[in-house]
Amino acid sequence: MTKGNRSEIQREAVTIFDTTLRDGEQSPGNSMNIEEKLRLAKQLQKLNVDVIEAGFPIASEGDFEAVKLIAQTIRGPQIAGLCRSNEKDIDRAWEALKFAGERGRIHTFIATSDIHMKHKLQMEPSKVLASSVKAVKRAASYTPNVEFSCEDAARTRLPFLAEVVEAVIDAGARTVNIPDTVGYTIPFEYFDIIKYLKKNVPNIEKAVISVHCHNDLGLSVANSIAAVQAGARQVECTINGIGERAGNCSLEEFIMALRTRHDILPFSINVDTTQIIHTSRLLSSITGIMVQPNKAVVGANAFAHEAGIHQHGMLMEKTTYEIMTPESIGLSSSSLVLGKHSGRHAFKQRLAELGHDLDEEKLNKAFERFKALADLKKEVFDEDIDAIVTEEAREEEKYRLDHITVTCGSFAVATATVQLEIDGVTTRTAELGDGPVDATLKAIKKLTKSKAKLMQYNVGAITSGTDAQGEVTVRVSEGNHIAVGKGASTDIIEASAKAYIHALNRLSCKQKRMPQGI
Repeated sequence: MTKGNRSEIQREAVTIFDTTLRDGEQSPGNSMNIEEKLRLAKQLQKLNVDVIEAGFPIASEGDFEAVKLIAQTIRGPQIAGLCRSNEKDIDRAWEALKFAGERGRIHTFIATSDIHMKHKLQMEPSKVLASSVKAVKRAASYTPNVEFSCEDAARTRLPFLAEVVEAVIDAGARTVNIPDTVGYTIPFEYFDIIKYLKKNVPNIEKAVISVHCHNDLGLSVANSIAAVQAGARQVECTINGIGERAGNCSLEEFIMALRTRHDILPFSINVDTTQIIHTSRLLSSITGIMVQPNKAVVGANAFAHEAGIHQHGMLMEKTTYEIMTPESIGLSSSSLVLGKHSGRHAFKQRLAELGHDLDEEKLNKAFERFKALADLKKEVFDEDIDAIVTEEAREEEKYRLDHITVTCGSFAVATATVQLEIDGVTTRTAELGDGPVDATLKAIKKLTKSKAKLMQYNVGAITSGTDAQGEVTVRVSEGNHIAVGKGASTDIIEASAKAYIHALNRLSCKQKRMPQGI
């Protein structure tokens, strides 16, 4: 997989456009602050995607600053910013993207389906066409790197779709996106849409056809593959398939489908697939939303074999039950783990292998936590290290846990005494509850005076064994804000408290930031 020249449209090459930081972040619970966006963008740079859609600059001051920072920092991939088809949006987008120079891409859009034009835009087709051309010309006055999207293209009348595509290419669009915005189409139909455009748009060869598929019917990856077979040469996707509603085309699934079935999908890509698992885990650690175990490619069970027949086959020949190797996505087949006798150098090396890049201060703190955990456990697994790094990489905290004392039993009412540091001031209280977790969370809520509602509470073991770390994920809401928190500890009560406090800290940060508005 050679990197090649990003500015050239290579024959049979497929451009990978990652929109995790824009479309992916728009789904509930996946929002990120500026620092988290930059961390993920740096990992996407390691993954070697061709385009990073960094955000929607006009949506909020925070989104603008994130796009600007990523444009200033990231080297290699193109940096895109989304904007509606109006001058104010386009001007604001370029104000952030200009720091990427020729790698900055203005991505402007307007809906073209009858249902969107009538009910959302309340515009006649002729007005939509004129607005599309005007927007592309405005964007092209800043940069030749312009992408135009026909929102809800999959439900757009084909003659009108072709008319819009031809017009925006004439106006200066180098990439034309034909999105399945609501996940409505199916593979053979999508194939025919792309073929129709190839046949009926006279200037279609002057632009790259892009596709952006949602997963409402579970067909986003299949639709993307069908589109590429029909002539599309850019696929817009997200890590772990996150995104609006049921999500977007999963980057890792699409990439590994092309790699695994190269015999019938002879397309080249620039992505370094060995960075896939690190990128997936980093996203999960930032958002607190874990991948389901049976998720293709990156799920915990993707390379697990339990059935006796499967195990026998694997021992004889791995390809009997594995169509790709764990090493190809960055997983190690080694069972070696770190323990209490491991030194700082070994710990630092393992962090690097797992894709973590910590400064000296955070490295020292993470190492201290590692040694403390190693004293409690016989073995420290990769997942334990990921959990340690997640806690050390968190933003400044309004609330910090000092300690918890819990008493409970079969014939005793659970009582939790919790001591917190709130804005640097130590405070404590005790509460009764239906169980130790309930009592602990009640005490935290009382101390923080939070009005947040606990929407979801999930607990699981990070690794196997009775000394495994427990991992708790909670989701809380207050008003229009939703936050996800995550905590890990060998003590499940402590893990619950950490997760709840993490969620409240993130909620506090969100409430301080300007609302998204879009």
